[in-house]
Amino acid sequence: MDKKILVVDDEVSILEMAKEVFESAGYTVLTAANAEEALEIIKNEAVWVMFLDIRLPGMSGMELCKIIRRDDRISIIHAFTGYSNLYGLVECRTIGFDDFFVKPVDLDVLLKAAQYSFERLERWQINNFGLTS
Repeated sequence: MDKKILVVDDEVSILEMAKEVFESAGYTVLTAANAEEALEIIKNEAVWVMFLDIRLPGMSGMELCKIIRRDDRISIIHAFTGYSNLYGLVECRTIGFDDFFVKPVDLDVLLKAAQYSFERLERWQINNFGLTS
C-alpha cells in the first residue's frame, strides 16, 4: 500500500510543517490550501489517509468530508480545528470524520495517528478488495 497522506489547510505554515513531519517519517504527502484543490487531488490520486481543516475558505472542511464520504467510506479522515467544543466533535463524527484534533496539535500525536491509520488499513487488507492506492 502506497502511504499517501492528504493535508488540507489554508495556513501555509501548517501545510509546510505537516509535509515536513510526515515526509521525514516516510509518507508521501499531498497538500491543498482549500477544498476545491483537495477534490482535484482526490480525483487524480488514491489517498487513504487525510487531515482536513474544518474552517477553509469557500467550501468548509465539513462539507469536503461529506463529499468525500459519498463515494469513499473506507479512507480515514481526520479533522483539524482551532475551536473545540462537544457539539463540534459530535458533528464531525456524524459527518464522517474518524478523528478530531484541536490546533495546535502535537506533532508526535499526528504521526501516531497516521501510523495507526495505515495499520488499520493494512489490517483491513484493503488491497485484497481490488482497490488501488
